[in-house]
Amino acid sequence: MPARRLLYLSAHQLTACLWHAGTLSDEGSFDFTEDGRLRFLRYLEGKRKSLFWLLANVADEGFHVEKIPFLRGDDRKAVIARKLGQHFFSATLTASLSLGYEKSRRKDERVLLAALTNNEFFAPWLAALASSGVALAGVHSVSMLGATLLRRLAVADERCLLLTIQDQSIRQSYLEKGQLQFSRLSPLPNSSIGGIAQTFAAEARKLQQYLVSQRLISRQQPIRACLVAHPQAISAIQSTCVDSDTLSFAIFDLEHCAQHSGLATLPIDSRCDRLLLHLLASDPPRSQFANDQQRHGYHLWLVRSALQGAGVVALAACLLWAGKQAYDAHQVNQEVDLLVSETALARRRYDEIVRTFPPIATSNDNLRRVIDRYLEVERSAGSPDYLWRELGRALGPAPAIELDALDWKLMPAAAASRSLVGDDGKGRAPAAPSDETLVVRGSIRLGDDSNPRQVLAVFNRFLDALRRNPQLEVEVQQQPFDVESGKALKGGDAAAGERQPRAFRLQLRRVSGA
Repeated sequence: MPARRLLYLSAHQLTACLWHAGTLSDEGSFDFTEDGRLRFLRYLEGKRKSLFWLLANVADEGFHVEKIPFLRGDDRKAVIARKLGQHFFSATLTASLSLGYEKSRRKDERVLLAALTNNEFFAPWLAALASSGVALAGVHSVSMLGATLLRRLAVADERCLLLTIQDQSIRQSYLEKGQLQFSRLSPLPNSSIGGIAQTFAAEARKLQQYLVSQRLISRQQPIRACLVAHPQAISAIQSTCVDSDTLSFAIFDLEHCAQHSGLATLPIDSRCDRLLLHLLASDPPRSQFANDQQRHGYHLWLVRSALQGAGVVALAACLLWAGKQAYDAHQVNQEVDLLVSETALARRRYDEIVRTFPPIATSNDNLRRVIDRYLEVERSAGSPDYLWRELGRALGPAPAIELDALDWKLMPAAAASRSLVGDDGKGRAPAAPSDETLVVRGSIRLGDDSNPRQVLAVFNRFLDALRRNPQLEVEVQQQPFDVESGKALKGGDAAAGERQPRAFRLQLRRVSGA
């Protein structure tokens, strides 16, 4: 956090103070001479990392209350800038303060326009601040701090007067609902306790009469004047400031107000300048007189602070993420160590159990390979139940067919994939993962009065019954009769064959995935 330094500019000199935790430390006073300005430049050279606030207590200050339409954003800023230029044409230090909105249909806004009108008085000091490159946070006046002081004094009057003493002058301000309406500065010719009491009484009545003449208050309207003074002067002020029908006085203890505001160094007299400087450092008003060009260094400090804050937040987030990752890695390492210890314990238990087994004639690796081979054979083994069941279904309506032999084979996948050509030389589709075949040998017995055509009809019906199943491939390896195209089939062949049963041979192959 940069150091906060306060500059108090009065009609006689400029005073520099360092503010820290409610403590004000004087760092120097600079006169309105060339030597004083050179000393002020040397003072600023080593304070470029500090933030500066300038508090002015001068008589060259103007106020004007203006009504503007209900506006927002840039339009409102443009209207206020035009109004400030109309009322304070040549002033470079101007400010505006919203006094609220009217309750009419238009909702016009009341705005207090203020300016420090003596540009030549402020120019050397502002030029020194600009040339030194320090960050000027704002230019304020003592009158603008009146509302802050009333809040600390817990004054909630609808209308009141505030009178305070600074160096050799007395500040008189008129406030409505805690907001400044008018302020002026009068000299304090006699700074004794009696002189302060008489000045308070006289200036309060003069300010009341001025407000009545300006029709800011009515002639018979009662108003209270709030006076801030040192405890030693309170009794004299009470005896001098006598209440009337329209003007009453409320005297506040300056030491009590300083303690309540958090000022560590209590004032030694009735001057309120140190209390106002403390209020400026701890709770600066939003409205101030410096323009954006004069506050350029402060704006750069705000951007730099925002970037630094974002960097700190990002760094904190990275540190938190890194901490989380480190914690997760630590947890994983602990789990790994636990698993390693459990694995070692399980291995020791396994070795102890293995040592209790009787010795075998082969090694564990050979035994494992044998078991794996057995499991592989067990998974690839099949059963002829399906082919036998399909063969029995086809034999049901053919009682003349007698089976002589069944030869069932299960060819492994590798061998089956190589058997792409059958015994008859015709191509086949690639086999399934296992090729299951059944060779059927049998004969047909129809009786003595049967002829070859009847035998072939029975055989063909048997083949058709088998071929109805799309998962079966039926291959005739031997016909009951030789029916090739080069030979003739005669009716007397049955007698020539001594009426023996006609043998045949089939091969049934199960097609997987059909």
